[in-house]
Amino acid sequence: MKFLKYLLIGILFGIVMTKSEAISWYRIQEMFRFQSFHMYGIIGSALAVGVVMVAYLKRKEVKSLDGDIITFTDKNFSIPRYLLGGIVFGLGWALSGACPGPMYTLLGNGFSVFLVVIASAVLGTFTYGLLRDVLPH
Repeated sequence: MKFLKYLLIGILFGIVMTKSEAISWYRIQEMFRFQSFHMYGIIGSALAVGVVMVAYLKRKEVKSLDGDIITFTDKNFSIPRYLLGGIVFGLGWALSGACPGPMYTLLGNGFSVFLVVIASAVLGTFTYGLLRDVLPH
């Protein structure tokens, strides 16, 4: 029953991503060419909602579905770490034409080539898990 909630949230997320055209390769290309504000508006709205929700979660001590209080820990700021992560993320986005968020949405919309992208993302995550101890954090 608990996983049904996650499935329904995922379906809702996919519908919103599709209807807002955030999964459109043309919209993403427009963003990177600075030809349209559309994607910047979506990303900015998500950022604003995220900031408000994190502040709310910190203030109200909201519990997760498992009953644990949701907490946030500060991380050490490291420019090389963020540059490397941003470059890897950007290269993946450029090669696939999609941010990780809508990969499953694109698959659900019939773009079966995203099975390769999803498999690559899983392989990359697995590789990170293997190399995590030797990478800078």
